[in-house]
Amino acid sequence: MSGYLTTHVLDTARGCPAEGVKISLYRVDEDQREFISEAVTNPDGRTDSPILPKEQFAMGIYELVFSCGGYFQGSGQAGRLPLFLEEIPIRFGMNEENHYHVPLLLSPYGYSTYRGS
Repeated sequence: MSGYLTTHVLDTARGCPAEGVKISLYRVDEDQREFISEAVTNPDGRTDSPILPKEQFAMGIYELVFSCGGYFQGSGQAGRLPLFLEEIPIRFGMNEENHYHVPLLLSPYGYSTYRGS
């Protein structure tokens, strides 16, 4: 089985998927970050395809960067500038060829993540 990576974003403050969040994926090697791909969440809060497909999968350390500032502004949750959360980086390791799912649960003042299925 080849590995791959998926993600999704849920707005816990509004109780719905977060549509329109830009997500960037980087591979991390020591202090260097290499851009891999970028996607935007659909109405279900998911990317239309894996952000790291099977053909590109390699074990290692990765970072997903969720650009949520525009989402908060567009949904009327932004408040005063500067925003408390503009970008949310999540760094994690993938050490086996498997499906990794790294979701983001967010609100304007907090977030959480976990390894999903």
